Amino acid sequence: MPLDPLSTKFSALADPTRRAILARLALGETSVSELAEPFTMSLPAVSKHLKVLENAGLITRGREAQWRPARIEPQALKEVDGWLEQYRRLWEERFDRLDAYLKTLQAKEKVKAKKKNAPSKRRRTPR
Repeated sequence: MPLDPLSTKFSALADPTRRAILARLALGETSVSELAEPFTMSLPAVSKHLKVLENAGLITRGREAQWRPARIEPQALKEVDGWLEQYRRLWEERFDRLDAYLKTLQAKEKVKAKKKNAPSKRRRTPR
């Protein structure tokens, strides 16, 4: 059963090697051999990772004679970011509420501390 496009993208992004490849491609298009340099894997293994990224729509590969440069597809990442944005807003709202609650607690603690440290207003009667 084929996955929806967003699931395919997240599946491709789940692998740290593919994320590292995307980070490199964010600097500009490059060849498979250049992409393989930092990894301890064969060129065919890197090509398989590129195929997964390509099938997810996260990269495209061109053809210039023998050179097949890979390039990142920013629009595909924008779709992922758009999906994440709704959750980012949710967490920001929750953090804002938590921050407000903590400020309320801190204010109450300051009031308690002032009352505790304030001199007593009762007069002592001499014995």
